[in-house]
Amino acid sequence: MSAQLLAFVASILRMAVWLAILSVLFLPLERLFALRKQKILRKQIAVDAGYYFINGLVPGLILGVPMAFVVRASHHAIPGAVTGAIAEWPIWARALAAMVVGETGYYWAHRLSHEIPFLWRFHAIHHSAEEIDYMVSSRAHPVDFVWSRLWMLTPLFALGLVNPMRFSDGAIPALILVVGSLWGFFVHANVRWRLGPFEWLLATPGFHHWHHTMGLQRNCNYASIFPWLDRIFGSHYLPKFWPAQYGIPEPMAATIVGQLVQPLREPRSASPSERAGAASNS
Repeated sequence: MSAQLLAFVASILRMAVWLAILSVLFLPLERLFALRKQKILRKQIAVDAGYYFINGLVPGLILGVPMAFVVRASHHAIPGAVTGAIAEWPIWARALAAMVVGETGYYWAHRLSHEIPFLWRFHAIHHSAEEIDYMVSSRAHPVDFVWSRLWMLTPLFALGLVNPMRFSDGAIPALILVVGSLWGFFVHANVRWRLGPFEWLLATPGFHHWHHTMGLQRNCNYASIFPWLDRIFGSHYLPKFWPAQYGIPEPMAATIVGQLVQPLREPRSASPSERAGAASNS
């Protein structure tokens, strides 16, 4: 058996173990503190599981080249004194700054996915889920997944918050991806949890579920961890009640193969932001 095949099998097994851990953690919570009664094997759960494995394997093979190109270009725009000063910060300060910078990059990648029709074609797959639980966090077209990770990780290298030549710095992007992924599963979970006065600091299911509502309110709450970014950029929306319905009005293929192909074949469609503007002007 070749080394590449062994590495592939090892990756599949590692992801399967993580999925088991996530299920052991979230399934009891979604039974004990359920926001809505729904089956564990709900509609399209197999599709979401397929995306879990696809997005755990494919994006890493694609991200390296575009990220290296963008980082190289950005080094010509950012003064060396800035990156040099940042490199002297202690690792805890760089890790904290990297969390904020990475989350800000994700915010804008996410927001643009709602405002640019071509990007919305791919991001609409994530919003097509009509039932929300922790596994919906995995539901993303690889193009959408790579787009958001590119915006999240590139600034870390461009600003010198992470030095690829320094072994200890490898923990910073790994920490951001792990924390971001775990929090993504949490905010999609079918639990009725709020954090009270701390909800201004950290995203909750109550915050993120509004992003998945069938109504135009889904043009809000783009942050995955820090909701105060939405307050800063004017996209925060958090009433005391919960959304009544999830999903999108556009038709979506039922199979994972159909969903992977659909954004590449469909004609131009209006983004949610365009439809919101048209509704406000009518």
